[in-house]
Amino acid sequence: MTTTRHFTVHHDGVTIPVSRGGRGRPLVLCPGLNSTRAELHELIELLRRDHEVVTFDLRGHGLASAADRYSFDAFRGDLFAVLAESGRLGLRSPPVLVGYSLGADLAVHYASECPEAVAGLVLIDGANPLPEPFITDADLPEFRAMAEDPAMWRELGRARGTARQVLLSPRDILDLQLEMDVVRAGILDRYRKIDRPIHMIMSAAIAGDSTEGRARRHNRLWRAGIDRLVRERPDTSATWLDTGHRLVFTHAREIAEVIRRHPADAVAS
Repeated sequence: MTTTRHFTVHHDGVTIPVSRGGRGRPLVLCPGLNSTRAELHELIELLRRDHEVVTFDLRGHGLASAADRYSFDAFRGDLFAVLAESGRLGLRSPPVLVGYSLGADLAVHYASECPEAVAGLVLIDGANPLPEPFITDADLPEFRAMAEDPAMWRELGRARGTARQVLLSPRDILDLQLEMDVVRAGILDRYRKIDRPIHMIMSAAIAGDSTEGRARRHNRLWRAGIDRLVRERPDTSATWLDTGHRLVFTHAREIAEVIRRHPADAVAS
């Protein structure tokens, strides 16, 4: 058993809670949009068997405070602020940086600016250099409906005041999803600045398992983006899981095993 340490980082008017626990190779886990440390508990505990894991809540998520803005740059600032706390993190060597969804994109941006500060990247269902926008005008009604889904908001309402809460509004979520298309349009340039091992863990059915309509397009586009990345960087490897975007919750054991055996760990040892 190891002790889990907790501390907070204050920046940009928000308070970011950070935890560190486990033993082994250093690893920093960055959650994604609508995900919290509490929800990622199973994956975090599995990773702590082989890694010294640092993780945190993004602004407006979990035990982090609310904020005036929830843009990509604002979330990017949260990750940079946490990793700037080298003294309190106390990691013995550069960590493997693991990001889920939005967190994967944040990880790529950090590694492109501070490549010497990471041992490698494991990117889970995000940071996809899509060859065309994921959300077109024809998709907007569907994505707006998902952002406003009453069942989802009832669930989020029940989580208010707990470590699983999400304080963003439906408009915040939709705006960020649209912004991510813009971010990913230029992310290939970010990858070109990274000289560390990269492994992708991707969902084969991010839009569901339907073979018709918009779902078919989105699933094909998701795979096309990774094919594009591998052509650009043949040293990039990928694992595809036959599931949807909630893979960190439904396939935590498989993901932990991929991360455990990934070559980026060897670099960090």
